[in-house]
Amino acid sequence: MDFHSAWEKALRETNIVRSRVIGLQTFSETQVPYILLSPSTINQGDTVVRTGEVLVHRPSLILPPNIPQLEGFNFEGEDSFKEDSMVNFLMVRGVSLPSMKYDNKIFSLNVFEGKIEDAVGVYGNQLQREENTSTGLIAGPDQVWQLSLLIFVCSQIAKNSSQDIRRLLDEYHQRND
Repeated sequence: MDFHSAWEKALRETNIVRSRVIGLQTFSETQVPYILLSPSTINQGDTVVRTGEVLVHRPSLILPPNIPQLEGFNFEGEDSFKEDSMVNFLMVRGVSLPSMKYDNKIFSLNVFEGKIEDAVGVYGNQLQREENTSTGLIAGPDQVWQLSLLIFVCSQIAKNSSQDIRRLLDEYHQRND
């Protein structure tokens, strides 16, 4: 699958079921735990469950001069997906990743025996029972799970941007008063 098709598939089929309630840190790193559910491409009717966390390095609106870094997204394993090519593809389409450094760590890779709709219900209820406000729940295609995860992280950054601007202004005013 080429980049364009993969991106279109991820945009079309990614569903952020449950967003983080807790915002991202403006001036430091933020750990963004997630549960990513995908219909299994091997066992039809089952669901692949990836749990992990993305460490978003200083996700504020201050853009570092270095190039984007996507660690732990396993683009190396895909024949047509190379990290540099993926970053260039996204930048050409106007998709910028504000912090420019994302480190993904997958903690577990399991199979839920049941359809994705059932898995969404089970994991959504589990997060609700635990009153877990920091973990996101995402559903997306297994072939482009990396892009679904990036879409989720970028949505969290976008959701946080007005808060980041306010914090940046507050810090500026404190230093200049």
